[in-house]
Amino acid sequence: MRTIGLIGGMSWESSAEYYRIINQRVRDQLGSLRSAQVLMYSVDFGPVAQAQHDGRWDDAAQVLEDAARRLQAGGADCVVLCTNTMHLVAPRVEAAISIPFLHIADAAGQAAVAAGTLNVGLLGTAFTMEQDFLKARLAEHGLNVLVPEAEERQSVHRIIYEELCVGIISDTSRDAYLRIIASLAARGAQAIILGCTEIGLLIKPEHTNLPLLDTTALHAQAAVAFALQD
Repeated sequence: MRTIGLIGGMSWESSAEYYRIINQRVRDQLGSLRSAQVLMYSVDFGPVAQAQHDGRWDDAAQVLEDAARRLQAGGADCVVLCTNTMHLVAPRVEAAISIPFLHIADAAGQAAVAAGTLNVGLLGTAFTMEQDFLKARLAEHGLNVLVPEAEERQSVHRIIYEELCVGIISDTSRDAYLRIIASLAARGAQAIILGCTEIGLLIKPEHTNLPLLDTTALHAQAAVAFALQD
């Protein structure tokens, strides 16, 4: 079994989901007492989040480059960056190491193609919805990506940082997200990419008839597939 290196803490609420899903998948595939070989470097999210909102992406990138190098030095066989937003600096993180970097958009893109849902709605932070670093990577898989309208994007972004990242799960916020999902469906979205690793804590498949592509689960599953690859 290969060792999975996780860069977590952004936020730790979703990083815990990565750890749970990875170990459940390994147990399901290998047996009841089996678990994954995992190294996690969990960063302090406060300074990273402040750097995001200040536009100091170089500062944030340096934190993640250092984390990736530490994981490689510790024996990780791959690096999994447990956040969509910080994939804005993924090229720098990937360049800092010589082991494989498993990109979160590839996991989502492959799942969308496999499901035959090429028109997708994207929910995430404002950075993810408004900049091209994730949308362009998804487009490489043949996807047409729709994002919410400006006011809706503000609502999605606020709920992520003020609620989901600190463990607050609100029915009111869920209803707001479901209205936005319905709006994306009316514009032609065949599925919704939960393009922030915390959104799956709020929105579950039972809440909507539209297929959900949860990047947390899909990324974690890709890590397990790498770890168990012959």
